[in-house]
Amino acid sequence: MLKLVYKKVSKTFVRKGVWVRVPPPAPFILYKTKPIIWNREVLAYLVGIGLGDGNLSKPNGRSVRLRVSCDLKYPFLTTEIIGALYYVLPESKVGIVERTGRCLDISSHSNYWEMILGWKANEGSKYIQNATVPEWIWCKDEYIKACLKGLIETDGSIYYDRGYPMVMFTNIVADLAKDVFQMMNWLGFQPRIYDLIPKSKFNVKRIYHVRLAKNVQEFLNLVQPLKA
Repeated sequence: MLKLVYKKVSKTFVRKGVWVRVPPPAPFILYKTKPIIWNREVLAYLVGIGLGDGNLSKPNGRSVRLRVSCDLKYPFLTTEIIGALYYVLPESKVGIVERTGRCLDISSHSNYWEMILGWKANEGSKYIQNATVPEWIWCKDEYIKACLKGLIETDGSIYYDRGYPMVMFTNIVADLAKDVFQMMNWLGFQPRIYDLIPKSKFNVKRIYHVRLAKNVQEFLNLVQPLKA
């Protein structure tokens, strides 16, 4: 079993097993001289999507590109991601490129993506940068639920074991797996977390699993991932 290490998250922290949280920050930033209002629940959802199947890069050396890979068997999920991107950045064009192997890439260019997602373009993979859930998401239950929705829709799976629904989140970033565990726990659920080393000479990175086996339907009703 993975030994959990509770970490301080800015002003959100654990003290003797009790989570203490502060009010969320103001839902806007300054864009030049005009304030731009953002819906933080949509941003939290995109953070989950980005942490799961997202990638940041600077292909032209200037603007940051967020690229999200989607499976074609989830057309409603693809539509929701595109809609969320247009909602938060209506002036940024969303590109769609079909790939071989029944998948497509959705991309959006904006220099805000590094600030929103919490990691950097061209500074290595999310594994190298230890990309985790940004601090502001821990401030409100609605943000946690939205972020979990994005994470489950990308790096999660919903399946049945002996007729009972199960939810599994899988990732190679240990701290991100711990974040998912803590978010589920904060919402009142009791997941389990464990790790393993795959039996493959091509992939030696430890894989972390967060598995929810109790009150799964209640969790799905609350978070509403489209995979369900």
